[in-house]
Amino acid sequence: MHWLKRSVGATKALHAYKLHLGHLLEEYDLAQRQLEQIEHEVHLVLERIPYAQKLLSIRGINVTSLAGVLGEAGDLSGYAHGNALLRHAGLNLAEASSGKWRGKMVLSKRGRPRLRRFLYLMTMCMVMTNPDVRALHHYNVDVKKLKKMKSIMKLCGKVARMLVGLAKSSEAYSSFKVFPQAA
Repeated sequence: MHWLKRSVGATKALHAYKLHLGHLLEEYDLAQRQLEQIEHEVHLVLERIPYAQKLLSIRGINVTSLAGVLGEAGDLSGYAHGNALLRHAGLNLAEASSGKWRGKMVLSKRGRPRLRRFLYLMTMCMVMTNPDVRALHHYNVDVKKLKKMKSIMKLCGKVARMLVGLAKSSEAYSSFKVFPQAA
Protein backbone atom coordinates (compact mmCIF):
# COMPACT_ATOMS: atom_id res chain seq x y z
CA MET A 1 0.00 0.00 0.00
CA HIS A 2 2.98 2.33 0.29
CA TRP A 3 2.97 2.71 -3.49
CA LEU A 4 -0.43 4.49 -3.28
CA LYS A 5 1.26 7.47 -1.65
CA ARG A 6 3.48 7.83 -4.71
CA SER A 7 0.59 7.33 -7.14
CA VAL A 8 -0.28 9.55 -10.08
CA GLY A 9 -3.04 11.51 -8.27
CA ALA A 10 -2.48 15.19 -7.63
CA THR A 11 -2.66 16.20 -3.98
CA LYS A 12 -1.83 19.88 -4.43
CA ALA A 13 -5.37 20.85 -5.50
CA LEU A 14 -7.07 19.07 -2.59
CA HIS A 15 -7.33 22.26 -0.53
CA ALA A 16 -8.81 24.18 -3.49
CA TYR A 17 -11.42 21.45 -4.05
CA LYS A 18 -12.42 21.53 -0.39
CA LEU A 19 -12.72 25.32 -0.53
CA HIS A 20 -14.85 25.15 -3.69
CA LEU A 21 -17.08 22.47 -2.15
CA GLY A 22 -17.56 24.69 0.91
CA HIS A 23 -18.63 27.59 -1.31
CA LEU A 24 -21.09 25.37 -3.18
CA LEU A 25 -22.63 24.18 0.10
CA GLU A 26 -22.99 27.80 1.29
CA GLU A 27 -24.73 28.71 -2.01
CA TYR A 28 -27.07 25.75 -1.57
CA ASP A 29 -27.95 26.79 1.99
CA LEU A 30 -28.62 30.37 0.80
CA ALA A 31 -30.88 29.12 -2.00
CA GLN A 32 -32.77 26.91 0.48
CA ARG A 33 -33.35 29.85 2.86
CA GLN A 34 -34.52 32.07 -0.02
CA LEU A 35 -36.89 29.36 -1.24
CA GLU A 36 -38.39 28.94 2.25
CA GLN A 37 -38.86 32.71 2.51
CA ILE A 38 -40.60 32.88 -0.88
CA GLU A 39 -42.86 29.92 -0.02
CA HIS A 40 -43.81 31.65 3.25
CA GLU A 41 -44.72 34.82 1.33
CA VAL A 42 -46.79 32.80 -1.15
CA HIS A 43 -48.66 31.16 1.75
CA LEU A 44 -49.46 34.60 3.18
CA VAL A 45 -50.81 35.81 -0.17
CA LEU A 46 -52.88 32.65 -0.71
CA GLU A 47 -54.47 33.02 2.74
CA ARG A 48 -56.10 36.27 1.53
CA ILE A 49 -57.80 34.50 -1.40
CA PRO A 50 -61.14 33.09 -0.16
CA TYR A 51 -61.20 29.84 -2.17
CA ALA A 52 -57.46 29.06 -2.11
CA GLN A 53 -57.54 26.91 1.03
CA LYS A 54 -60.39 24.86 -0.44
CA LEU A 55 -58.30 24.23 -3.57
CA LEU A 56 -55.16 23.46 -1.55
CA SER A 57 -57.06 20.76 0.36
CA ILE A 58 -57.30 18.74 -2.88
CA ARG A 59 -54.66 16.07 -3.04
CA GLY A 60 -52.08 16.88 -5.71
CA ILE A 61 -52.53 20.66 -5.76
CA ASN A 62 -49.56 22.34 -4.14
CA VAL A 63 -48.86 25.94 -3.23
CA THR A 64 -46.48 26.58 -6.11
CA SER A 65 -48.75 25.36 -8.89
CA LEU A 66 -51.84 27.07 -7.46
CA ALA A 67 -49.95 30.34 -7.05
CA GLY A 68 -48.69 30.00 -10.63
CA VAL A 69 -52.19 29.43 -12.01
CA LEU A 70 -53.65 32.29 -9.99
CA GLY A 71 -50.76 34.57 -10.92
CA GLU A 72 -51.24 33.94 -14.62
CA ALA A 73 -55.03 33.63 -14.76
CA GLY A 74 -56.14 36.07 -12.06
CA ASP A 75 -59.34 35.55 -10.09
CA LEU A 76 -60.75 32.16 -11.10
CA SER A 77 -64.24 33.05 -9.89
CA GLY A 78 -64.46 35.67 -12.65
CA TYR A 79 -64.40 33.09 -15.44
CA ALA A 80 -67.76 32.10 -16.88
CA HIS A 81 -66.71 28.45 -17.25
CA GLY A 82 -63.59 26.31 -17.00
CA ASN A 83 -63.38 26.32 -20.78
CA ALA A 84 -62.69 30.07 -20.64
CA LEU A 85 -59.63 29.29 -18.49
CA LEU A 86 -58.58 26.70 -21.07
CA ARG A 87 -58.90 29.28 -23.86
CA HIS A 88 -56.89 31.75 -21.79
CA ALA A 89 -54.16 29.11 -21.46
CA GLY A 90 -54.33 28.12 -25.13
CA LEU A 91 -55.45 24.59 -24.35
CA ASN A 92 -58.62 24.78 -26.43
CA LEU A 93 -58.96 22.77 -29.62
CA ALA A 94 -58.55 24.40 -33.02
CA GLU A 95 -58.48 23.00 -36.52
CA ALA A 96 -55.10 23.09 -38.23
CA SER A 97 -56.19 23.68 -41.80
CA SER A 98 -55.63 25.88 -44.79
CA GLY A 99 -57.95 27.23 -47.47
CA LYS A 100 -57.26 24.22 -49.67
CA TRP A 101 -57.08 21.37 -47.16
CA ARG A 102 -58.77 20.39 -43.96
CA GLY A 103 -56.47 19.40 -41.12
CA LYS A 104 -56.87 17.70 -37.79
CA MET A 105 -57.80 19.13 -34.41
CA VAL A 106 -54.84 20.38 -32.37
CA LEU A 107 -54.31 22.56 -29.31
CA SER A 108 -54.47 26.20 -30.33
CA LYS A 109 -51.56 27.33 -28.08
CA ARG A 110 -52.88 30.88 -28.47
CA GLY A 111 -52.71 31.85 -24.87
CA ARG A 112 -50.41 32.16 -21.92
CA PRO A 113 -47.63 29.59 -22.08
CA ARG A 114 -46.84 29.80 -18.36
CA LEU A 115 -50.49 29.19 -17.49
CA ARG A 116 -50.42 26.16 -19.81
CA ARG A 117 -47.30 24.95 -18.05
CA PHE A 118 -48.74 25.39 -14.56
CA LEU A 119 -51.98 23.61 -15.50
CA TYR A 120 -49.97 20.77 -17.03
CA LEU A 121 -47.72 20.47 -13.96
CA MET A 122 -50.71 20.58 -11.63
CA THR A 123 -52.42 17.84 -13.63
CA MET A 124 -49.28 15.68 -13.67
CA CYS A 125 -48.91 16.10 -9.92
CA MET A 126 -52.53 15.11 -9.46
CA VAL A 127 -52.08 12.04 -11.66
CA MET A 128 -49.14 10.98 -9.51
CA THR A 129 -50.67 11.67 -6.07
CA ASN A 130 -54.47 11.76 -6.36
CA PRO A 131 -55.97 8.26 -6.67
CA ASP A 132 -59.16 9.55 -8.36
CA VAL A 133 -57.26 11.35 -11.12
CA ARG A 134 -54.86 8.41 -11.50
CA ALA A 135 -57.81 6.03 -11.92
CA LEU A 136 -59.35 8.31 -14.53
CA HIS A 137 -56.03 8.50 -16.40
CA HIS A 138 -55.71 4.71 -16.39
CA TYR A 139 -59.32 4.43 -17.59
CA ASN A 140 -58.56 6.82 -20.47
CA VAL A 141 -55.42 4.92 -21.44
CA ASP A 142 -56.50 1.31 -20.86
CA VAL A 143 -60.23 1.32 -21.68
CA LYS A 144 -60.66 4.25 -24.06
CA LYS A 145 -57.28 3.51 -25.69
CA LEU A 146 -56.15 7.15 -25.63
CA LYS A 147 -52.46 7.92 -25.84
CA LYS A 148 -51.01 8.97 -22.52
CA MET A 149 -50.40 12.60 -23.50
CA LYS A 150 -53.89 12.92 -24.96
CA SER A 151 -55.29 11.63 -21.67
CA ILE A 152 -53.19 14.17 -19.73
CA MET A 153 -54.49 17.01 -21.93
CA LYS A 154 -58.05 15.78 -21.39
CA LEU A 155 -57.41 15.77 -17.64
CA CYS A 156 -55.96 19.32 -17.89
CA GLY A 157 -59.38 20.39 -19.15
CA LYS A 158 -61.10 18.57 -16.30
CA VAL A 159 -58.75 20.17 -13.73
CA ALA A 160 -59.33 23.64 -15.20
CA ARG A 161 -63.09 23.20 -15.08
CA MET A 162 -62.79 21.89 -11.50
CA LEU A 163 -60.69 24.91 -10.42
CA VAL A 164 -63.15 27.42 -11.85
CA GLY A 165 -66.17 25.51 -10.57
CA LEU A 166 -64.82 25.32 -7.02
CA ALA A 167 -63.74 28.97 -7.09
CA LYS A 168 -67.25 30.06 -8.11
CA SER A 169 -69.20 27.82 -5.73
CA SER A 170 -69.38 27.75 -1.98
CA GLU A 171 -69.31 23.94 -1.90
CA ALA A 172 -66.32 21.99 -0.65
CA TYR A 173 -64.38 19.62 -2.89
CA SER A 174 -65.98 16.21 -3.31
CA SER A 175 -64.14 13.64 -5.41
CA PHE A 176 -67.42 11.86 -6.20
CA LYS A 177 -68.84 15.01 -7.80
CA VAL A 178 -65.69 16.00 -9.68
CA PHE A 179 -64.45 12.55 -10.74
CA PRO A 180 -67.51 10.27 -10.78
CA GLN A 181 -65.91 7.91 -13.33
CA ALA A 182 -63.00 7.13 -10.99
CA ALA A 183 -65.29 5.88 -8.21
